Amino acid sequence: MKIYNKILIVALLIMGLSACTDHFESANTNPNKITVGDNSLECTSMYEPLLYGGANFFSYYSWFWNDELIQFTAFTGGGTRQEHRYFIADNNWQAVWNTYSRYASNDVHMYNLAVAQQNEAMQAVALTMKVLFLENLTDMYGDIPYSEAFQIDKGINKPIFDSQESVYQQMCAELEKANEIYATNPYVNPKKISLDGMYKFDMAKWRKFNNSLYLRLLCRISGRSSTIVDGKNTVVQKMQQIVSNPTNYPIFTSNTDNATVKYTGISPYYSQFDPKQYTESAFTSSGYKLTEQLIKMTVINDATGNEVYEDPRLPIYGKKANKFTYWKGTIAGCNVSEQSAADLGASYLNYEVFCRNNSDEWFIDYAEVQFILAEAALKGYISGGESAAKVYYEAAIRASMQKWSAMGAYSKIPCSITDDNISTFLSSDLAAWDKHDNKEELIANQKYLALFMTGMETYHEYRRTGYPTLTIGKGTVYNDNILPTRFAYPNTTMATNSNNAKAALARMGGDNDMKTPVWWSKQAIEAGK
Repeated sequence: MKIYNKILIVALLIMGLSACTDHFESANTNPNKITVGDNSLECTSMYEPLLYGGANFFSYYSWFWNDELIQFTAFTGGGTRQEHRYFIADNNWQAVWNTYSRYASNDVHMYNLAVAQQNEAMQAVALTMKVLFLENLTDMYGDIPYSEAFQIDKGINKPIFDSQESVYQQMCAELEKANEIYATNPYVNPKKISLDGMYKFDMAKWRKFNNSLYLRLLCRISGRSSTIVDGKNTVVQKMQQIVSNPTNYPIFTSNTDNATVKYTGISPYYSQFDPKQYTESAFTSSGYKLTEQLIKMTVINDATGNEVYEDPRLPIYGKKANKFTYWKGTIAGCNVSEQSAADLGASYLNYEVFCRNNSDEWFIDYAEVQFILAEAALKGYISGGESAAKVYYEAAIRASMQKWSAMGAYSKIPCSITDDNISTFLSSDLAAWDKHDNKEELIANQKYLALFMTGMETYHEYRRTGYPTLTIGKGTVYNDNILPTRFAYPNTTMATNSNNAKAALARMGGDNDMKTPVWWSKQAIEAGK
């Protein structure tokens, strides 16, 4: 039984939610749940299931949603999954809405308990985790309840929907508050350290996580660079403040800082893709295949079509089909009539790497931070210009390669990435800085590859940057051949909190569908919304 089977439940009426679930939730529901109605519950008792359960559902959503939408994989081995064709229904919108909201609501309750119990360390942790979950909720849907969310005890059961701009401002304020608490190195009961499978409640490491997450938020809304995020500084000014002041705003400086949740494989500490629950056929080989898009970005062919070089991470991410000596990608979003030919011989995910009950899972890593800094330097948001951008970019590549090299040890044929391998990659046509005129695209494309299996991050990043350039398949008719710009508000929310939801849609400038862009997206900015 996984640790998140103990996940704490509070009333979700504040968000107008129902009990609909998806496969993740229905497969991992335990009738013996801890309840949080009793305020005598110690705040640290809430933390463990939120951490492990949160990391598990981030991994699940990456595999089930992100990878299919953003063309890492496509389920062309059968007809039971249509996400790569953008068939996403109300029960899906409801389940995703419920999951992020449930975790955030429990973080709010954990924070309130921590305040009542004068536990400053858990106050800061709760704020960081709340932002982690609600960042994803707003990125998936756009405007959401925030200032009035999770206040059913105050009689607020129809909360207003804050604009996405306001949501980001409030999240930044909460990360500021958490950073200030971490700076005091608040006391942690040594007997509770084992509950934290990420940092053992090392407040210095939590502070780096908090501020690295802060940089992610600032990067996400950098297209709205004049937005005031902390009451006085714009997005760009705040980014400069964080980068230039590591004493007050420490961020990740190596892979040892990564927000990595470690599972022991001893009950109940099982990672999401436990081989007892996922056979290789169910996880990948019978349905989920690597795509042409991924292979195109990771393999170099000569003039005759022979493979002459591959990204060292590719044999860690996936493996070739039996009896095939080359990498082949299936067609994401293909018509049903194209499916059999597209799927034949297609490469698939590396089961042994991902399906272990003690696999690491992560929220954000050092490589992502370095990619953020590379883009910021290139665009002049922080100092250094293109020369600094190149340094950050290459540091990001090295960090990603080193992280995935550790994962490669679990492949059926162990695969490691040496420093020489990394240097060769950095001089290859795939990644060499000086061989690409469009540096912004190069950074975004390599960030896309490095974010593999990191929640919904590549889906969010694609909508922000427009990279990589994706070919939308002819079979994506369920959303009129448009890659979903957001998930729609669930029907239950539209029915029970109609006025506020409709006001949010009017502000966003579109209908309640998967074509209305979110505020920070490239599409919304270019359309003047």
